[in-house]
Amino acid sequence: MLTPVADEDGAPFWEYTARGELRVQACAAPDCGELRFPPRPCCPHCRSFDSEWRLMSGRGRIWSYVLPHPPLLPEYAAQAPYNAVLVELADAPLIRLVGNVVADPDAPLNSVDPTRLRIGAPVRVAFTEIDGVTVPRWLLERG
Repeated sequence: MLTPVADEDGAPFWEYTARGELRVQACAAPDCGELRFPPRPCCPHCRSFDSEWRLMSGRGRIWSYVLPHPPLLPEYAAQAPYNAVLVELADAPLIRLVGNVVADPDAPLNSVDPTRLRIGAPVRVAFTEIDGVTVPRWLLERG
């Protein structure tokens, strides 16, 4: 599997996922407070370099998804068909995270029947460790 590589701006995101927390970077300027993802050093709204990491509820909805078709990267070919989703966070609708919907946190990427996926389906975050990195994944909720 391919694992994420943390840069200086994104390192706190991965430190929080290792604790089982989904956090998003926010501007810490008193008159701003805008959330931003992906993480970056400067707020695109007010240009402040002050930031903090806000805890999210871990709930969201599928904003979009795709079922990749061959040819696939060798690391993923054996798990096809699998999904790649874009999740809109419930408590930060302008923030969207890429991931996979799985049957349980440690399940393979192809553990959910693709016919169960739909735009707007409610999901909640779950975490699993892959090659020493704790990554967020998504579980379907009844809705």
